[in-house]
Amino acid sequence: MNLSFLRKTEVLVALTIVLFCIIVGIINPVFFTVANVFDLLRSSIVMGIFAMGVLLVIISGGIDVSFTAVAVFAMYATVKLLNAYWVEAPMWVAFILAGAMGLGLGFINAFFISRFNLPTLIVTLGTLSMFHGFVLFAIGNSIIRSMPPSFTAFARSTLLEVPLSNGGVSRLHPAIFLTVVAALLTWLLLDYTMLGRGVYALGGAREAAGRAGFNIPRIQYFIYGTVGLLSGIAGITYAALGRQANPQDIVGSELNVIAAVVLGGATLTGGRGTVIGTVLGVALVVIMNNSLILLGIPTTWQRVVLGVIIILGTGMPALQAQRAQRRSQITEGIA
Repeated sequence: MNLSFLRKTEVLVALTIVLFCIIVGIINPVFFTVANVFDLLRSSIVMGIFAMGVLLVIISGGIDVSFTAVAVFAMYATVKLLNAYWVEAPMWVAFILAGAMGLGLGFINAFFISRFNLPTLIVTLGTLSMFHGFVLFAIGNSIIRSMPPSFTAFARSTLLEVPLSNGGVSRLHPAIFLTVVAALLTWLLLDYTMLGRGVYALGGAREAAGRAGFNIPRIQYFIYGTVGLLSGIAGITYAALGRQANPQDIVGSELNVIAAVVLGGATLTGGRGTVIGTVLGVALVVIMNNSLILLGIPTTWQRVVLGVIIILGTGMPALQAQRAQRRSQITEGIA
């Protein structure tokens, strides 16, 4: 019986999710309730949008840690502008405005990376501090709780309602479609376009990609512009769902998103990664964080558990790759 498919990272992550859910559900049956499932989906909305952008960066062989600062900048500046000049603006205006701001900030990252050929981690570490610092000292550092009416209406919207046994109602928010659309578009881009092939080629071997005719600077502008656009959308979604704009929120959660993408099979050296794997990685991180709370484990231990999972999730594929390489070397030696 051929069990080679079990070696695929996506299958291993899916099996881990199933096993984890069974264990947690046995310990605390609340895990399998409709209300908890809807909570998990709601918690995955913003992280899922972030993860699609981070996936592009990691496949291209880069690391971006500034996307949370981009999200906060776009979120806070958009709410400020709408409250000051167009408080009755519809929600789609907020999405367009925040997305445009994120796109512009993403192009700033792309400029330094492509023009000066600087390491992506160094550039985005710098812009993380720069963007967030600008928000706090130039735009504002107080929590905005008086949101435009369209934000409140968006937060109250419902895709599906399920009555609960205690008389309450569990609601699924339609913002989940934002994550679904982001995932579908990213999948189509990576699997069916020449631009997607260029992203993979850039991560596999930059020099070879250039010799193959790919325009490296254009690909980099596209990647970091897309990350900025998605970050702006994620930021405004976060503010609308929470019904407030806090400039101290989101920043600091970038490692969770990167961990989800890496757990889904994307390699930090570039050239590898899939949308389905990233979706599974997001699901694993979200379920893990939720389950630790249900199990009564202090939140301070969540990072410890997440770190262990990251090490195991990245270490196992690396060991498998080393074993495969050794087997191929032995086979070549015998031949």
